[in-house]
Amino acid sequence: MSYSGVIHCATSLLCANSGAMGLQELHRSVLQRCHIGKDEFWFVVSKCSRFLVVQGNGTGVSDCTVVARTSLRLCRKYGAEDCAACQQLHLCKHFVYGNCRFGKARKLCKFSHDIRSDHNYPLLSECTLHELKQDELFLLLLQNDPSLLPEVCLHYNKGSGLHGACTFQENCTKMHLCMHFIQGACVFGRKCKRQHAVDQHSRNMLEEKGLSGAMIQNLPHIYQNIHRLTTTSPHSHTEDPPDSACQPAAHSGDTNEICLHHLRNNCRFQNQCALVHFPLPYKWEVFDGDEWKDLEHMEEIERDYCDPHRTQSSGSVPVDFQSMTLASHPVCRLSTVSSVTKPPHYVLTTEWLWYYKGDQRNWVEYGQPDDKQRTTSVTSRSLEEVYNTDAAAEVPVVKGQRQYYISFKDMYQRNPKHNTKRHVRRRPRFVSVADVKQKVACSCQ
Repeated sequence: MSYSGVIHCATSLLCANSGAMGLQELHRSVLQRCHIGKDEFWFVVSKCSRFLVVQGNGTGVSDCTVVARTSLRLCRKYGAEDCAACQQLHLCKHFVYGNCRFGKARKLCKFSHDIRSDHNYPLLSECTLHELKQDELFLLLLQNDPSLLPEVCLHYNKGSGLHGACTFQENCTKMHLCMHFIQGACVFGRKCKRQHAVDQHSRNMLEEKGLSGAMIQNLPHIYQNIHRLTTTSPHSHTEDPPDSACQPAAHSGDTNEICLHHLRNNCRFQNQCALVHFPLPYKWEVFDGDEWKDLEHMEEIERDYCDPHRTQSSGSVPVDFQSMTLASHPVCRLSTVSSVTKPPHYVLTTEWLWYYKGDQRNWVEYGQPDDKQRTTSVTSRSLEEVYNTDAAAEVPVVKGQRQYYISFKDMYQRNPKHNTKRHVRRRPRFVSVADVKQKVACSCQ
């Protein structure tokens, strides 16, 4: 089974177990469906953006908890004209809650109950969530989308009365749950005077919102996961773009950088050079379990990778650019340094191009006109310059009369007014073998 299969399997198991599991328990459960070693499984969950690995009270990896996460949300403007091309799910909120009264009556609901609709399925597929069962997807959304569930009442957690210091008491629209229990730090256990389960007051309020009994029963665990996702620092975790199920594995050597001087046949360090010596500014490798080996048809794979529309290479056994795997084996792409880090006379640096997903589901390069001849205030180069300085930055961008923010952390372009998002991709400009020979010849003259 490929890494993408392992990721789906682990996600499905987490969502079937209230959204989180201990690392060792999750690995044992995954092993019942597919074979993957302990170290390899740790690599997947610690590097994949689908999972948040949270350290427990101990110090070892065995004490970690894995929480399922996603950047996908329900569209808050669903039904309005300006959300027709948005990158969020168009679904009935009460359908997600499991209790839409229109779905069970003769009168049809005006909002979609179809997770496989023409709008929803491509979004789920792009985030590799299309194989989840409906209930699994809904639980994943509940613990990740902050618009779906009410907050925990802070006033309830103060004072000594039945409802704490909450002046709304039984009319409160927030959850009356013990905050220390949510944070996993309540020392009183069953003797705690605050609720560790959904009481009748909260149940009535949630049922009025449309939540089903099964969803309500799971909520204490979901709120614990929400707290982990929003406040807990991850253990050995790197945030990856949402369109990448898992980033490339690290190369077996000391660096993933290809030597620019070797490309021009003038590296004075020769075999002692700390960088990788290779005749191209990119190098695709696959790990066969023992060592990293060069992939065949490297130029063709690079050409496909440079196309932002593609999520895998061509051929009978394609490289999956989302999971960076070939069948079940990790794949790694090495390259020269970014072109923005060197003066212009350095040839064969890697020119990275930045794209956002357009209204027609096409990919538009930043700084270039879209189908309505509108351009953004930032270009690929300006974004790359910021990215090389701070890979976790948020960059403001203006297009037409609207302002957006590009988040490098989750690779989204966000509209703060409507809270809609578009996927962002960073791909290199393609350089063929013939291009390399020509550039090297010109630079040596």
